[in-house]
Amino acid sequence: MKNIHIKNGRLIDPAAGLDAVQDLYIADGKIAGIGSAPQGFTAARTIDATGLVVAPGLVDLSARLREPGYEYKATLESEMQAAVQGGVTTLVCPPDTDPVLDEPGLVEMLKHRARLLNQAHVHPLGALTVGLKGKALTEMAELTEAGCIGFAQAEEPITDTTVLLRAMQYAKTFGYTVWLRPQDPYIGRGGVAHSGPLASRLGLSGVPVMSETIALHTIFELMRASGARVHLCRISSAAALDLIRAAKKEGLPVTCDVGVHHLHMTDADIGFFDSNARLTPPLRSQRDRDAIRAAVQDGTVDAVCSDHTPVDDDEKLLPFAEASAGATGLELLLALMLKWAAEQGGAGALSTALAKITHDAARTAGLSAGTLAQGASADVVLFDPDARWTVNAAALASQGKHTPFLGYELAGQVKATIVAGHVAFER
Repeated sequence: MKNIHIKNGRLIDPAAGLDAVQDLYIADGKIAGIGSAPQGFTAARTIDATGLVVAPGLVDLSARLREPGYEYKATLESEMQAAVQGGVTTLVCPPDTDPVLDEPGLVEMLKHRARLLNQAHVHPLGALTVGLKGKALTEMAELTEAGCIGFAQAEEPITDTTVLLRAMQYAKTFGYTVWLRPQDPYIGRGGVAHSGPLASRLGLSGVPVMSETIALHTIFELMRASGARVHLCRISSAAALDLIRAAKKEGLPVTCDVGVHHLHMTDADIGFFDSNARLTPPLRSQRDRDAIRAAVQDGTVDAVCSDHTPVDDDEKLLPFAEASAGATGLELLLALMLKWAAEQGGAGALSTALAKITHDAARTAGLSAGTLAQGASADVVLFDPDARWTVNAAALASQGKHTPFLGYELAGQVKATIVAGHVAFER
């Protein structure tokens, strides 16, 4: 492990309320000092970060790496490269691989493969039910021992509420977190766009907002009955955020995230059936988008994730309704959060934006990451907040080249990513 001295950078660590030009010292893969060098420190390498922001490595709560089973869409190698190119040093991956992450051996294999690549830290979510079929519970204790940090159904609903209640009771007993994306199993199933005038005009089947709110009412009732801690994934509507605000006020142990695409885009961005804008949950109305932006600011939304879902050309270059949902996001997460901060304006906007993709995200997932505190793992991103770049499919490291932001010019370019004290990426 090389000792690294990062000098003249603007250190921003939202967890510590730090925003100042200071030096950072890394030794033995950990943060060894801020401001002044620890005793006896000699740098094997000095990085001049003049004009750059030095922040904790990003923590992404939803990144599909497509392994095992979907290597034709993406591989661990390509997606881990995309992660470090985007400044993401810690990521959580959903269990909807093939086979599903419902066996300890599969989880161990995934973690082992990720460790060998020595890039970002990978934390899998285990399947809540066997095969994500919504019938039998998985062996949550064994999956936790294998390295799962929570349990999810990905996009597969549990139609039998008793099964969900049992899962939540079991999770509560052992202190596990259940990760759920609220969507009613029947309302809006098979829908491809937000139910509204636009979908009607384009002749696309709709997913109404109540598909999200009905599911939330059910989840909150089951939380009251079981006491389980629930993390709600990728909230997309104003009405859902109102319900979550009320649940938090009531004291329910609930957190939520939104996908970064929903922070900027609306259903109008589908344009003339642009399948790059085919996402799950769908892009909603401008009112919903504005409510999401406000909820990130006021803390109702605990974290923003990339919802990174690489899709290959064969499944994306199709008519809108037939195309697979999903977009690549690992390399865009930072720049899109900086865009939000710039549009919000105000003194604390940049710190708030970084908090949602570092410390707050880590805390939500129960991970010790996303901070530059002394003794913490040296996961650091150096980025130029003013460098402008254009989103171009060929330049993306991810095997998934599809995003609704193709052609956009964004500010904020990662110059280096350090994972556990080693430089994993440098531009």
